[in-house]
Amino acid sequence: MGNSESEAGGQTAVSAKETYVWYRKFMREYPSGLQTLHEFKTLLGLQGLNPKANRHVDQVYNTFDMNKDGFIDFLEFIAAINLVIRGKMEQKLKWYFKLYDADGNGSIDKKELLNIFMAVQALNGQQTLTPEEFTDLVFHKIDINNDGELTLEEFINGTEKDQDLLEIVSKSFDFSNVLKVIYNKKQSDTDGKLPSSHVRRLI
Repeated sequence: MGNSESEAGGQTAVSAKETYVWYRKFMREYPSGLQTLHEFKTLLGLQGLNPKANRHVDQVYNTFDMNKDGFIDFLEFIAAINLVIRGKMEQKLKWYFKLYDADGNGSIDKKELLNIFMAVQALNGQQTLTPEEFTDLVFHKIDINNDGELTLEEFINGTEKDQDLLEIVSKSFDFSNVLKVIYNKKQSDTDGKLPSSHVRRLI
């Protein structure tokens, strides 16, 4: 990660000093050096979710578990913080795509997009668009060859070129608020606890 802050596209990566602070706190909370799915949900207060919302949280956890060993280690944890809180838009879009591509075949079909939107809706509450409306809108705007599937290239290029769609996608699927809760909870270890009203606004 280097010994100094690196910048890309106007975004500042977590510095070496900050990474060390995060490491100490991570190891204090998870002495084994590994965070389980249950611990991830406990940290965020996400127990007792309905099945759709629960599947979405599971999918988010799985995208952060890059080596697919069933745990999040510190390197995966800090990579998630870097990506979701400080990453460039193209990096975030790649992560969104990976999140939507439930079967991992490299493309998104309407059923996958519909299911993940329904899961997010169950987790975050009512959205402006219905799942069906959102899915139809996305495919109408960026499925260039009308084959009913979106490749990574189609998804990124189409979303970046359409600011309205980019805003909808970002607001509807962005999981950064949840990671900001993690970030601020860890900051509060040294700065004092956050007011509960502030945490509620973040969620």
